[in-house]
Amino acid sequence: MILNKHTAKKTADHLLQINAIKLNPKNPFTWASGWKSPIYCDNRITLSYPAIRTYLKKQLSEQVLELYGKPDVIAGVATGAIGLGALVADYLDLPFVYVRPEPKKHGRQNQIEGTVESGQNVVVIEDLISTGKSSLNAVKALKEAEANVLGMIAIFTYGFPIATQNFEQNQLALHTLSDYDCLLEHALESNFISPTELDILSTWSKAPQEWSL
Repeated sequence: MILNKHTAKKTADHLLQINAIKLNPKNPFTWASGWKSPIYCDNRITLSYPAIRTYLKKQLSEQVLELYGKPDVIAGVATGAIGLGALVADYLDLPFVYVRPEPKKHGRQNQIEGTVESGQNVVVIEDLISTGKSSLNAVKALKEAEANVLGMIAIFTYGFPIATQNFEQNQLALHTLSDYDCLLEHALESNFISPTELDILSTWSKAPQEWSL
C-alpha cells in the first residue's frame, strides 16, 4: 500500500532517472530465479546520489513516524536495505540492526547483526519487494529474537499477488513509497515508455513466472 500518490510518482521518477529501475520490454532481463522480465530494479544505486538518498531517507522516516510512532529499533534487510535502513535510523536517532538471509557459518553465527532486545518494537526497512519471501524471512528472525515487529516499509514493490498473499499469511503490514502501477503511469506520462511497451509491461506483471515475448 502506498500512502501518498505524489511521493509515489516522485519516487518512481527518481528511480527511473538514475536507472535504479530499467525498463526494457524489447530486450528482457533474466532474474536470478530464471524469470524473464522487462524490468530490472536495483535500489542500492540510490545511495550514490545524495539528493535522492536524502529524499528517500526522509520519506521512509516520515512514514515510520506516521504509521507507527517512534519504534525502539530500525531493522534493514541485507543486503539491499542496509544503507537506507541505517540512514533512517540515524535520521530518527534510533538503534539500527540488519538481518542476514541466514545465520553466518562462522564466528558467533549471527543472523541479526546489532542489538535487539526481547519486547522491543521494530520497524523493518526494505528496498524492494518481489515475492516477499526474503523480506519475511528477516521478519521471522526478528520474531524469533522476541522482537515486536510493527511492520515493513519498502521503497518499491512489483505488486505481485503472491507477495500480497505472503504478507497477509504472515499478518504483517507492508507499505511502500512507490509501486509498479504508479511507475508505469509515470513512465508513460514522461515518455520513458510507449503505449505498446506499456501493454507489454502490464501483461508481464499479471503472470511474471510464465511471461515471454
